[in-house]
Amino acid sequence: MITLKEALQLSSEEIKDLRKDLKEKIKQSNIGAYVEQLTNNDISICGEGIPIAIKDNINVKDWEITCSSNILKNYISPYNATVIDNLIEAKLSPFGRTNMDEFAMGSSTESSCYGKTLNPVDNTKVPGGSSGGSAAAVAGGIAIAALGTDTGGSIRQPAAYCGCVGMKPTYGRVSRYGITAYSSSLDQCGPITQNVEDAAILYDIISGNDPMDSTSANVEYPKVSQNLNSDKKLTIAVIENFIEQASDEVKKGFNKAVDALKEAGHTIVYKNMVDTSKILSSYYIVATAEASANLSRFDGVRYGNRKGDAGLKDMYTQTKSQGFGHEVQKRILLGSFVLSSGYYDAYYIKAQKVRHLIKDEYETIFKEADLILSPVSPTTAVEFGSFKTSLDMYLSDIYTISVNLAGLPAISLPVDKDNSGMPVGVQLIGKAYDEQTMFDGALSLEKCVNYKK
Repeated sequence: MITLKEALQLSSEEIKDLRKDLKEKIKQSNIGAYVEQLTNNDISICGEGIPIAIKDNINVKDWEITCSSNILKNYISPYNATVIDNLIEAKLSPFGRTNMDEFAMGSSTESSCYGKTLNPVDNTKVPGGSSGGSAAAVAGGIAIAALGTDTGGSIRQPAAYCGCVGMKPTYGRVSRYGITAYSSSLDQCGPITQNVEDAAILYDIISGNDPMDSTSANVEYPKVSQNLNSDKKLTIAVIENFIEQASDEVKKGFNKAVDALKEAGHTIVYKNMVDTSKILSSYYIVATAEASANLSRFDGVRYGNRKGDAGLKDMYTQTKSQGFGHEVQKRILLGSFVLSSGYYDAYYIKAQKVRHLIKDEYETIFKEADLILSPVSPTTAVEFGSFKTSLDMYLSDIYTISVNLAGLPAISLPVDKDNSGMPVGVQLIGKAYDEQTMFDGALSLEKCVNYKK
């Protein structure tokens, strides 16, 4: 597949041919990366520019946007998200709705109401989640690049599982206007691409202050892609207690990345952070609490497919019971519980205190380091059905969620393969608003390891 950088050099006639070829490739593919593949519909198209795949929770005017949930089927978006307007302005075009975990709640794209997406490297394995469709489309050669959303690793983890590059910006760098919220203080939209340079180009296009988003950072937005420098020598911290919980194959790939960075002249320092079990607890309390508030609007009155005709209470009950899947219902219940009278102080307030502690620990490490290197997931992509309980699924996010709690930028990229040929990814975490250094380090690592599909 042509890279985004190469596509930006094409003439309008060449872009037409590219779109036609891509449409045909999507029809022939069987991995179910796009909602349209799973519903036997024509690919959703907007504009005539360079095609970019769009996660099914990002609003595109006149498209059906469902967050892969039964409750939103047949909802037609009346407007564009800001990131979509930014794409169109840069002569890029939304091209296809990528499959996802319902309302972005999951780590395997198995909770989608449309069915599962297959990992393009090994169809028996999950593509990760919740942006599994976006990562599978890029890794499977049926998208030049894609947009995903990251609440606790939902861009980085599927990118690592599928063997492509996934980037989560600093909180506030990219507008959330027009993106269906899961957890408002954690969500960020970001690029999934074939390489680091493409990720920088797409990040530059979608980032910027937006008056329509009250959480958008009103700061300077220097362009990153035109200033990339892989020769910059950096101090990179390794979190030792994070590595202990990784599988042997992930450890092997991680150590390969460390050695490559040392060879390139970067300085490696070793640090420790708060226990991952505390990070996990804090994240799921904060995320589910915000989800229970955000999803309360899907009640059959304002949004959602209305069910039940025996009065208001019956309508609420039937609409939500039939519209929301099992995992979404579970998280709404948990969020409502931790916000309820008598439990708010015991759970939610404590979780916010731990969140502050995590942010402080990152800031302490960044006094001595430019970047932090960590695994993306404890294992490579697992087989479908491997997550026997929700906790098994939650544990796959132990390395990514702290980044969202602290609002930092991070990028994952493949560095090795395990014994079965599945990609092993690592992530570089940067200081808030210092995407430039993060991309510089990632480009250096990409060149050093020279990962081949």
